[in-house]
This record gives sequence, C-alpha cells and structure tokens, in this order.
Amino acid sequence: MKRFWIAVLVWGTVQSVALAQVEPTVRELPRWRGFNLLEMFYKGSSTGPFKEEDFQLISELGFNFVRLPMDYRIWTKTGGWTQFDETALQWVDQAVEYGRRYGVHVCLNFHRAPGYTVADPPEPTSLWTDTRTQAVCAMHWAGFARRYKGIPNSRLSFNLLNEPSGVDPNTYAKVVGKLVKAIHDEDPNRLIIADGLDYAVTPCWDLVPIGVAQATRGYQPFTLTHYKASWIAGADQYAVPMWPEPLGCSGYLYGPEKKDLQSPAIIEANLPEPFTLHVRVGTVSHSGRPEVSVDREGVIWHQDFKPGPGAGPWKQVVYVPEWKVYQNIYDQEFVIPIAACRWRIRLDNTIGDWLTITEIGLQWADGRLYSLRVNPRWGEANQTLRFDPSNPAGPFQSDAALDRQWLWDKYVLPWVQLRDAGVGVMVGEWGAYNQTPHDVTLRWMEDCLKNWQQAGLGWALWNFRGSLGVMDSGRTDMQYEDFRGHKLDRQMLDLLQRY
Repeated sequence: MKRFWIAVLVWGTVQSVALAQVEPTVRELPRWRGFNLLEMFYKGSSTGPFKEEDFQLISELGFNFVRLPMDYRIWTKTGGWTQFDETALQWVDQAVEYGRRYGVHVCLNFHRAPGYTVADPPEPTSLWTDTRTQAVCAMHWAGFARRYKGIPNSRLSFNLLNEPSGVDPNTYAKVVGKLVKAIHDEDPNRLIIADGLDYAVTPCWDLVPIGVAQATRGYQPFTLTHYKASWIAGADQYAVPMWPEPLGCSGYLYGPEKKDLQSPAIIEANLPEPFTLHVRVGTVSHSGRPEVSVDREGVIWHQDFKPGPGAGPWKQVVYVPEWKVYQNIYDQEFVIPIAACRWRIRLDNTIGDWLTITEIGLQWADGRLYSLRVNPRWGEANQTLRFDPSNPAGPFQSDAALDRQWLWDKYVLPWVQLRDAGVGVMVGEWGAYNQTPHDVTLRWMEDCLKNWQQAGLGWALWNFRGSLGVMDSGRTDMQYEDFRGHKLDRQMLDLLQRY
C-alpha cells in the first residue's frame, strides 16, 4: 500500500506530521483533518477568490485538507447553465494551486449542483428525475475532470453532491453512476467521494459497486449544533444545549392514536415536603390530555387540549393538510401543587394523537426551581428521570444519555461497518454554531473527535473563519486571542490539533 508524508509549516519551519497518511483510494481514505472554505459556496454571499492566507495558516497550524463547497451558478453565465465563466473557474484553479503550494489536499464539492441543493431557493428541475438535468450536471463534472486531469489524488478529489435527501438509494446510485462515468471518461483515475443519504447521515450501500468513497456529517444532535441558527426554522426555540444530556424524557407523550409509541414520562424523586411540578406543553396534534399521577394517589391533574383555527389558548395555529389536522403550538406552562412524593411522578397522554413537553421543573416552597428543558425527539421511548438536586452532574439524570457512546452507536458505527466492507469514509462537514455555549461545544467536539480517531476517520470542520470555525467565529462567551489580524479560538484550535 502506498503511503505519503505531508509536510507542514509550523511557525516558519518545516515539520512532518508524525503519522504517515495512506495514499487516497476509494477503498481507503487518509485521516485528513481540515476545514471547509466558503468563498464559492453560495452565489452572492461573500463570493470571490479563495484566500491564499487560509491555505498558509491551515498548513502552518498542522492541518492538511480543505473541502470547497461550491455553487454552480457562480461559474455559469446568467441564463445559460451550459455557458461557463472562466474568471470564476480560475478561482478554483488558484485554490488547487494553493493546495499544492502548502501541502493541503483540495476536495471540490458541488454544494449546489444543477438540479439539486439543500439551500434556498430550490432548483427549478430535479437531478433525480430529469435526464436533461443529469446530462448538464455530468457535463459540469466532466469539465472539472478535464481541467485537472493528471493532478494526483494525493492533492485533489471530487465530492459529487452535497447532502442528498428526498431520494431513494437506487435512484441516487443511478445518478451517481452517470456522474462518475462522465468524470472517468475524462480522467479515469480521479478519486471520487459521494455523500451518504439523508443529508449524508446514512451510508448508501447501493453505491458500493460503483467504486466511490463516501462522506458523512457530524451535526448530531442537531439541536446542539444548530442552536439559534438563523437559517433553521424554529432553532430559536431549541432548549439551551447541554452535553452530555440525559435521555429520560423524549419530549413526546403519545396518545391512544399512537398506541405503539406510547410510554409515560417518569420522574423518580424523594421529596418529603410540598412542592410544585412545572410542565410546559409545546405542540398538540389533533387532541390530547396530559395527566399527572403521583405514587399511589392516582391522577392528581389533567388538562384537555383541542387545537383548531382562530384565536385560542395557543400561540400559533398550525394546520397540516397532509393529515387534515391542527398541530397548534401552545408553549403553555402549567404549575401543579403536590403534597409530597417519595417515589415517582408520572406523566401520560390519555386521549388523541400526541403532544410535546418542552420543559419539566420541580420547585420548592422557598422558591428554588430546578428545571430541564427538552428538545422533543420523535419515536424515542421515554425513560425514567432521577431527580437529585445535589448531583454535580445535574439534578436530572437517567440511565441513557446523549453522549459519546450515543454518537458512536447511532452516527459512527454504521460508517465503520461500511469502511470495514472496503469503502473509504470521511466526515465532510461538522461543527456547532456560535450560539451554542462554548464549554458545551468543546465537550461535544472532543467526544466527536475521539470517536472519529477511534474509527480512523478524517474530518473537515465547517468552517475555518466564521461562525462554526476556529477564527472570527463571533462567539460572545469566551476570550479570543489576537492572531495575525484575526480573533483565534485557542481552546478550540488546541482541541483540534490533539486529534
């Protein structure tokens, strides 16, 4: 097996990375570490040439990879998606040259391809169903293949489409096959990476016979990584992220219409004095009746909900035509007095479809309030929460948690299985938005990095400079270091350099 050494500049001197990298192939990718650079990722949003300084600093700081997510509209002329703008293409040429100059691998990605994007506005035609669109997309990739033919895979790779969704594995594989053929007709040896399905979360086994590597993402849990993200509807309503986070309450109470999903939310507590239980109801689908029962006293409280049109106790009317039901947002808190509890508090939903619980709290008579904000997770069973205000890990704990093991089991292990089947795998994007508390971000990042190191997977943070990056990220809850005219997150950088 061929191996190569990456040389990097560190404070003006040349040093070699201690670990040799494998020669990139579709069967085995190096454990690249680096960043996404965004100069061409969205037409009209800071669009322009890539910055040589980024490549220099990335190399100098000990990293060896950049992914360039790109919008095809930037290099096509207005009104003609088959007419290319040579000026914009020369920006890509420059980036490839900067990669060579500083020993940084460059991976080109169509973040918006003819016929597919995860961004707004949507494409006017569908890459998955329209053969003309498929031909145009293949023509674009063939053009890049001709342009960079002969550049070794150690320096350059192609990442076909960003985060495919809404497409079945067979259809996706057929489209990928057409794009791969167009590329390999021009440059038979070009290394090609295809994102997994479901926004790159799920490995696509239908791609294995085609002969491409695959890329996943590191954005889970989404409510942590995209907390208050302006481009995500409802992200400003997410609970303040924790890490790790107890999994006792899923946030959903299912009624008899979802009998197969029903499970109560239970809090175990030893509270010999009177207190109040605080329950915040978020969304109610169709109808619901949350009930609270305590120990052997039976039901001590219930509330009927029936969302509908017009004014009401809800904050927002939401009608879902697909199901012909109202799923109104209440965001309404209920305070329930309880004499004492020496064992368990139980919450059920006894009528209707489903409702969400977004906060649970216990308050003493002296005013002390302990609350747990919940980001509802569909389909997960509720588990028991144990309440102990003296626990340094937090007053609410459970046997299961969103933690490193949860990340491994749900979002890493399936990709390890694909890698073990002979497919190269990497993490093409990951990171947490700058509104997530800094300490939470660093704890979560380290668990991700430990998992990927264990799995032998490389990664590319989104981004280098910017709201998820190590420089100029705009966080307000940490101290930056002045660095070459930038604001450097030294704690985050040190963490990345360790893995």
